[in-house]
Amino acid sequence: MALKPARTRIAPSPTGHMHLGTARVALYDYLLAKKTGGQFILRIEDTDLKRNVPGSEQGILDGLRWLGLQYDEGPDVGGKYGPYRQTERREIYSQHARILVANGSAYPCFCSADQLEKTKQEQMKRKENPHYDGTCRDMDPDEAARRMADGQAYTIRFRMPKEGATIAHDHLRGDIVTENKQLNDYVLLKSDGLPTYHLAAIVDDHEMEITHVLRGSEWLGTFPLHVNIVRAFGWEEPIWIHLSVFLKPSGKGKMSKRETAAAIKDGYSIFIKDLDELGFTPEGFLNWSALMGWGVAEDDVMDLDQMMERFNIDHLTSSPAAINFQKLDHFNATHIRLFSTEDLGGRIKPYFIREGLNVNDEALLKIVPLLRERLVTLDDCLSFGSFFFKEDVIPNPDDLIAKGLDAKQSAAIARRMYEILLAQSDISHESCEPPLRVYVEESGLSANQVFGILRVATTGQKVSPPLFESMEIIGREKCLARVLKAIELLEKL
Repeated sequence: MALKPARTRIAPSPTGHMHLGTARVALYDYLLAKKTGGQFILRIEDTDLKRNVPGSEQGILDGLRWLGLQYDEGPDVGGKYGPYRQTERREIYSQHARILVANGSAYPCFCSADQLEKTKQEQMKRKENPHYDGTCRDMDPDEAARRMADGQAYTIRFRMPKEGATIAHDHLRGDIVTENKQLNDYVLLKSDGLPTYHLAAIVDDHEMEITHVLRGSEWLGTFPLHVNIVRAFGWEEPIWIHLSVFLKPSGKGKMSKRETAAAIKDGYSIFIKDLDELGFTPEGFLNWSALMGWGVAEDDVMDLDQMMERFNIDHLTSSPAAINFQKLDHFNATHIRLFSTEDLGGRIKPYFIREGLNVNDEALLKIVPLLRERLVTLDDCLSFGSFFFKEDVIPNPDDLIAKGLDAKQSAAIARRMYEILLAQSDISHESCEPPLRVYVEESGLSANQVFGILRVATTGQKVSPPLFESMEIIGREKCLARVLKAIELLEKL
């Protein structure tokens, strides 16, 4: 990889929620720019006005910030190559479209939408691939000028070569050869004066001095068009990198909306807006997404700085990548283990607060070491640790009955444990565990039977962090009150 500083760009359309595909492109763009001492740019491609969704642009900005991918230039931070919204660059595209018309690389097309649709239907009846039939391609320039002067609506189409072949070079796939007779005369400038992606992206990449264009493989179909547009202007081509496609978890077919809906039900999402609520961390998500398309070991654990140190576009792969949400769990849990106590405490605190719990920061820092190894997602802190911050817990009475015993026997055990705990001046691990273990030995019961009752009584659940450490954090008064409550529940059975 060249050491020359790279200028990369992420150029999403504000037509929906930011998703995994956009995030991975942004990550690779960021890593390449930072690795080479270059710049990472955000550009909003908002010229498809009918599809733009209110709030989508803000969602993109929020998503990039949550991921920690800070861009150097963009619509909200500025930069000398702005504006960074394509709707604010309309005149730039008109000027460039006129240049292409003047040098014969493009032409005005006066075909109406109805006319184009009729032609399309006729082609489909003949089992042809729909394409522009060239009605206006060879129109006399004087006639075209007259019709434009008369105010007739028109688009600007690119004049694709009809002979020979177009050779387009992709950094991952090598030379891609396409017979020119298969290519279409695409619209570059719409009748409302706004550009299509094909013109706007190419012009902006040149004007913003983008050196590397990383994008999804869905653009391979129009790759020959884009290369021909660059060449028609006489510009130097950027390095083109079409990334691997994402497959659904089964590995069969591209990820679709149906699979996305199913993933949400299982606690997963490919949409960045959902990840925080679902308990995923930026570090875990980035590590997971980076390795889908990057030819390094699938289990390599890396933070953003480590990724940047190792990143090389030569190691990217074009092989399709199946989305494996279990891998996301793995990387998320692994990064959670790496967070400091203070950092992890700050990350799980909002989940407790959302549940209406009053979080004591001193207690929280004591809880974190007990929870850390049990967390796969941050919101797991609720199932393992919400009892710490509740005034009382209401266990399922049946859970208080020890295996092999009845309610009366379990109540007697609970009462004896209450007496032992009451006799202690504090409820620290050192004070409580020894006398309770003596009781277990003398009673002939198993530790699972005795401590199982105590666990459910004090935490309200059958599975919890270490019992005695948990009780110490809960506190003496609360523990005694909860055991008394458990006795009452058992005696009512």
